[in-house]
Amino acid sequence: MSTATTGDVTLSTPDGPMRAYEAVPDSGASTAVIVIPEAFGLNGHIEDVTERFAAAGHRAIGLDIFHRSGGGTAPYDDFEKVLPLFEGLTDDGLLDDIDAARSHLHDAGVDDGAIGIVGFCFGGRTTFLAAVRRALGASVGFYGGGIVTTRFPQFPPLVDESASLQSPWLGLFGDADQSIPIEDVERLRTTLDDQSAVPHEIVRYPEAEHGFHCDQRPSYHPAAAKNGWDRTLDWFGAHLG
Repeated sequence: MSTATTGDVTLSTPDGPMRAYEAVPDSGASTAVIVIPEAFGLNGHIEDVTERFAAAGHRAIGLDIFHRSGGGTAPYDDFEKVLPLFEGLTDDGLLDDIDAARSHLHDAGVDDGAIGIVGFCFGGRTTFLAAVRRALGASVGFYGGGIVTTRFPQFPPLVDESASLQSPWLGLFGDADQSIPIEDVERLRTTLDDQSAVPHEIVRYPEAEHGFHCDQRPSYHPAAAKNGWDRTLDWFGAHLG
């Protein structure tokens, strides 16, 4: 397990500066992972996930995608404080933020083929957006809602862009997730199988709810979280380079 240097960095986007949290293995890294947070923002949990990727040997950077509304986070038990975070955010803005992270990583000597992206909840949808709009080394989405059925009006479904998949994508979903129907997950699987030759895989966890990877939420499911994490590292190991 690698030790790492961690801390905030500021990235430039067309909509102003964006806070990011970076963890760089002290032994160096030839690969990198962009971490997209849940709808609750770049909080301590996402910073911890970023550090875990560095411990696994990847340079990792978590993005404050809600910088347009002033940044910050919302508590897991108060969804009313989540919606204001989304003020001013669009798919184009999300791609701008990802491109800012890519540029930062390019400057560090990591090219797109060695860059992975991972996201949770709303961030899971964002990784699918990145996978169909950008050619990265690999992409992983944990319980990404809104890919098949709209959850927020300003973020349309993305399933019809499956034929444009450019980055190998792994999707991890829980069957007990009340916000993402199993039918949506299977429609996404079928559409990808029918329309894309780019590597992709969808995994379902029968007893897992939304947020199963987050040990700060009541829905945390240790077995599914460990399996999903192991699969994520394996996916990056197979495709980043």
